Amino acid sequence: MIVAEAVGGLLAAAGVRAAFGVVGSGNFHLTNALVSHGVRFVAARHEGGAATMADAYARMTGEVAVVSVHQGPGLTNAITGLAEAAKSRTPLVVLAGEATDARSNFHIDQDAAVRAVGAVPMRVTGPAEAARHTLEAFRVARDERRTVVLNLPLDVQAAETELGGERPERAAGTELGGERPERAAGTGPGGERPDYAGASELDRAAAAVRESRPGAPAASAEQLDGLRRLLDGAERPVFVAGRGARHARAELVELAERTGALLATSAVAKGLFRGSPWDLDVSGGFATPLTAELVRGADLVVGWGCALNMWTTRHGSLIGPGAKVAQVDLDLAAVGLHVPADHGVVGDVAEVARALTAGGERAGYRSPELARRIREEGRWRAVPYHDESGGGRIDPRTLTIGLDDLLPAERIVATDSGNFMGYPAMFLDVPDERGFCFTQAFQAVGLGLATAIGAAVARPDRLPVAALGDGGAFMGIAELETVVRLGLPMVVVVYDDEAYGAEVHHFGPHGHPLGTVRFPPADLAAIARGYGFAAVTVTGPADLAGVAEWLKGPRERPLLVHAKVTGDRPSWWLEEAFRGH
Repeated sequence: MIVAEAVGGLLAAAGVRAAFGVVGSGNFHLTNALVSHGVRFVAARHEGGAATMADAYARMTGEVAVVSVHQGPGLTNAITGLAEAAKSRTPLVVLAGEATDARSNFHIDQDAAVRAVGAVPMRVTGPAEAARHTLEAFRVARDERRTVVLNLPLDVQAAETELGGERPERAAGTELGGERPERAAGTGPGGERPDYAGASELDRAAAAVRESRPGAPAASAEQLDGLRRLLDGAERPVFVAGRGARHARAELVELAERTGALLATSAVAKGLFRGSPWDLDVSGGFATPLTAELVRGADLVVGWGCALNMWTTRHGSLIGPGAKVAQVDLDLAAVGLHVPADHGVVGDVAEVARALTAGGERAGYRSPELARRIREEGRWRAVPYHDESGGGRIDPRTLTIGLDDLLPAERIVATDSGNFMGYPAMFLDVPDERGFCFTQAFQAVGLGLATAIGAAVARPDRLPVAALGDGGAFMGIAELETVVRLGLPMVVVVYDDEAYGAEVHHFGPHGHPLGTVRFPPADLAAIARGYGFAAVTVTGPADLAGVAEWLKGPRERPLLVHAKVTGDRPSWWLEEAFRGH
């Protein structure tokens, strides 16, 4: 068995179920080895899309995902997606071929390239070290929540390794774009281990890593007592849960009942408290006026697995004068990083919340009148607005409310970045914390479609909805073919204002010329049909009837909604973004 085949087998045995990539000569054997060992491989049309798909898949499943890329340009093409994943602490293993000969046109300093965007460079240095280095990359990705780039020099990949064994046959159902295998990675159709030479060696090599996942650090009694005192003394507590709390809904709801806390989330955890009468939805730039009022009026804000960054706190303005701030996180360095914290607890969110639940209940922030206000004012669609539709264009608020009414509740929404992005984030409801995939840590335009594909692969039981601006749609448009090839019943909504709207609204009021950020009309519906989509063009509410017809079935082709939206309104969330530049 050559090293490339062993690496694929080891990752499958360690638990990897899905890989995304673009295949070239430098990762051909690596990718085929993954497929042969039962890993589903999704071929993207661009490495940047592949990295973002893997990022979204890992976010929605909680699993380590794999990205497979060619040496040199394959890796550099993936860099923006890797930057987003690294900033988000997404557990990925990137398998990158590597040309180590400086005379090769593919040669670059791959370590420096990935280190520059916050990823962790590692390398398989030889056949004897292949198992150790591969499994260490997997362990770091999984246990330290890091994006790891495992460089695989071409000569090392081709070398024989003592793991031995013959090359296994490709596992059924794992070919490009095939059905997702409904079995554990590295097993046969009935759950048995495949009968090929070397299987037990691969399993033995991976077993130690697979079975040695460390537990979360235990919070100290002193830290717990300090947070308990803050909760007991608070009259208006608010919990803000982030990505690190998405597994802890029940524990946080129970603790909030005892303390009288209201419940909010960061954007990445949107939907976590859906169904609770005390759910304020998202805190920060996407917050409703009522949510902003209540968070700002809190005397204690507790961030649960949440960075409390400038987006979630509106540059700190949602932390009221005199309010106490506490944070619970696995990483001590996260406490107080963005806003000063009065108290920090290092530990798992669910375990900490459970430890604090004992005791009597207090009303806290809760009252019948406040419950009524949350019920009547707690969603953006309840906030009055002047509908600006007309002249062949639809108000994006009207568009999104109409879509929210039409689309099934069991959905998974992914948004791109841009002036439009708040509308789907604010007006499209989601059923729970696994219904919203938000890749915005790097604030890169063009990731939205690939994000939706990765989320759809992770959650095939839900209708995937991609919300894009026209700028991001054109940047990622090649992946429309991937949607069709995979047979995803996706709805892609393009908010088209024929411009880079953020720049128009940021620079336009100051009299700057805007010719470089405005574009002529394009028929995105026709382009989508060329890829194999069904498509409708929406210029007013009546045109949403085409979406309703598609939803009736059979949904054999994905649907692109080309929405010509009004472009006169700037977005406050992008103004906040410019403040953070």
